Amino acid sequence: MTHPASAGPVDPETIADLAAAARILAARGVVDAFGHVSMRHPDSPERYLMARAMAPALVTPDDIVEYDLDGETCEPDPPKGFLERFIHGEIYRARPDVGAVVHSHSPSVIPFGVTDVPMGAMFHNAAFLAKGVPVFDISQKFGDTDMLVCDCPKGVALAESLGDKDVALMRAHGSVACGPNLQVAVFRAVYTEVSARIQHWATALAGGGPIAALNQAEGALADVPNQGAGMRAWDLWRHEIREETGW
Repeated sequence: MTHPASAGPVDPETIADLAAAARILAARGVVDAFGHVSMRHPDSPERYLMARAMAPALVTPDDIVEYDLDGETCEPDPPKGFLERFIHGEIYRARPDVGAVVHSHSPSVIPFGVTDVPMGAMFHNAAFLAKGVPVFDISQKFGDTDMLVCDCPKGVALAESLGDKDVALMRAHGSVACGPNLQVAVFRAVYTEVSARIQHWATALAGGGPIAALNQAEGALADVPNQGAGMRAWDLWRHEIREETGW
């Protein structure tokens, strides 16, 4: 069997950051035994990097695998990959601005994909949600399925639902969060879950009344500094993983 050509070696610190991102997402309650994070290959927009199929909290730099946008591995003897790697490849194909993708089953987020209640941006750290959070319903195009985005056509449909937004819900499944780089994508995945929890609390307190979430203009203004200030969160989370693992 032939494999797509590799885009070349990647700096070990970058690989370590990607492995750390998986552990950060687990530590922050975004993923558990399931879910995954990827980043576009720094030297080729047609390749991306993600861990082999395993629990995110156990990922190490040695577990990172290179894929092309069709989800084909660039390694001659690859380990088992995630069945839903097509989520990542098709988002990268559709969105040249995206440098990293997180897929999770974040528990506070899932209810917004199975109800008519739209997800809002409850505070400034979640400003990216104010532009809107579409819902991908796999049944609309594919009928009854196991809900998994397990091939390119399903990945294409998800990417179409995402459009130009930063986060999309997946009905009765989970969500995806994207960013221009790994650090921003992780920040958004974490604060999507946090904002969802806050929205549940705010809804209960409001008793059906209005919630003064960020509007679209406020979200656009707040998201600009967040992409820089969010590095403070990344530096903290990355330090915690380095203390734990030594890499």
